[in-house]
Amino acid sequence: MNHLHRQSRDAADRQPLPKATARELARITPDVIDVSDAPPIAPRTSLSPDEVRTILVSLMLTMFLAALDQTIVATALPTIGRQFHDVSSLSWVITAYLLASTAVAPVFGTLSDIYGRRAMIVAALSLFVAGSVLCALAPNMPVLIIARGLQGLGGGGIMPIVQTVISDVVTPRERGQYQAYFSGVWTAAGIGGPIIGGVFAEHLHWSMIFWINVPLGIASLALLLPKMAKIPTFHRRRKVDLAGGVLLMASAVVFMLVLTWGGNKFAWLSPVITAMVGSAAALALAFVWHARRAAEPFLPLPLMGGRVVPWAMAAGGCALGAMLGLTVHMPLYYEAVYHLSASESGLALIPLAAVSTGGAAIAGKAMARMKHYKRVAIIGTAFAAAIAAVLALATPMPLWALLALLSLFALGLGTTFPISVVSIQNAVHRSQVGTVTGALNFFRALAASFTVAAFTAILLMALGADVSLGGEQRSVVSGIAGADMVAAFRWVFGAAAALMAGAMLLMVAMEERPLAGPATVPAEMAE
Repeated sequence: MNHLHRQSRDAADRQPLPKATARELARITPDVIDVSDAPPIAPRTSLSPDEVRTILVSLMLTMFLAALDQTIVATALPTIGRQFHDVSSLSWVITAYLLASTAVAPVFGTLSDIYGRRAMIVAALSLFVAGSVLCALAPNMPVLIIARGLQGLGGGGIMPIVQTVISDVVTPRERGQYQAYFSGVWTAAGIGGPIIGGVFAEHLHWSMIFWINVPLGIASLALLLPKMAKIPTFHRRRKVDLAGGVLLMASAVVFMLVLTWGGNKFAWLSPVITAMVGSAAALALAFVWHARRAAEPFLPLPLMGGRVVPWAMAAGGCALGAMLGLTVHMPLYYEAVYHLSASESGLALIPLAAVSTGGAAIAGKAMARMKHYKRVAIIGTAFAAAIAAVLALATPMPLWALLALLSLFALGLGTTFPISVVSIQNAVHRSQVGTVTGALNFFRALAASFTVAAFTAILLMALGADVSLGGEQRSVVSGIAGADMVAAFRWVFGAAAALMAGAMLLMVAMEERPLAGPATVPAEMAE
């Protein structure tokens, strides 16, 4: 009977949702579907363990493509600039990818709920591989920048689609462990990307950093597509809200440009930045106005409310922002205080990036075994906040001690990621998992970009620079004395502690809903 009931629920998920009566509408929570009276539904699957492993390996390879491309390019930029005799436009090689990938994350998530995961993963990988080929063949800098934007359109769709496919084949209780594996993929790409990029640019040709994506992308599709037919389908065909999607993407692009150009190309209080901030706000308000009136909005606003989704998104944004904020700025600290070279500073970042995977693995295993799984993230974020506070108060210290503390900070921080992702997916209807996963990646990327800009402003203010001015103020960082850098970074570490304390409070406020899936320990032992 339970099996038949689950099949009927699966079939209902694939049908158009009927118009709700007034009584049913009253039961709809801000999480879109009222599930308070029923347990969460685990994905129905006829996949064998070997098939699940094949799918997960292909998804990891797909994720590795997107993650690698965000790190492999940086070390080849000087070589690219010399070949094209255009150093001034190099930053756009990175910015074009970042803008495109951030803007399309909610697009691919929503479209996967309309047209299905198979169509969208093929589209994302095809765009990514096509963009890679155009990048490799680019005859000049403008073509390379445009090709990087095309590549970003595909790369931005890979992350939410991969996370959504995982939710289709793995139960929520088991899902956290697999999310930890994918965190390891990002770590491997973050460590290996700059090394591979440098080797290709120095000993082969810079175009190899793009050509390598072609066989990897084809191999990923070859592994994944034969198994996709067996993956349960939960999408629901409906009209695409093009106006809502355009408004949301336009607002995101303008906002990201503000964070990219503010304090660099233009002064923060310049008319250009002020006008762009106003434009981003106007576009965001127009999107909200449209979403409230559309019959089937591109991103349903109620999906962003409730007792799980906004809290988990904000907690994940705080954790990612703290990690990226330190990753971007710690090389300045290493070089000024410990006199490390650029390559040595890069190696010193490995504990911060790599150990977070251990925290994600701990949280994933806890989700499979514990009833009150969010306690792991609460303890982890509180621990990370305490470590960051120690860094703020005790710096300077020996390099080994700093690296040890940063490792502990990353361990606590990493517990946030699998719990926030799985909690969000577990809180919404199956036919909206893609939409909410795309929104998660979108808002988390915006939050991380804002945090990096905020950390930069804090550092510059602590060093006595006027952050209202433009990029010439950044020159104060390069020649700063070690003692002044130590004093300034106390504020940076303090900001990281505040972010992690905020993540802890957000996790406390988030509702902890039961996770579907097989329990690995008796219930009385999982308290």
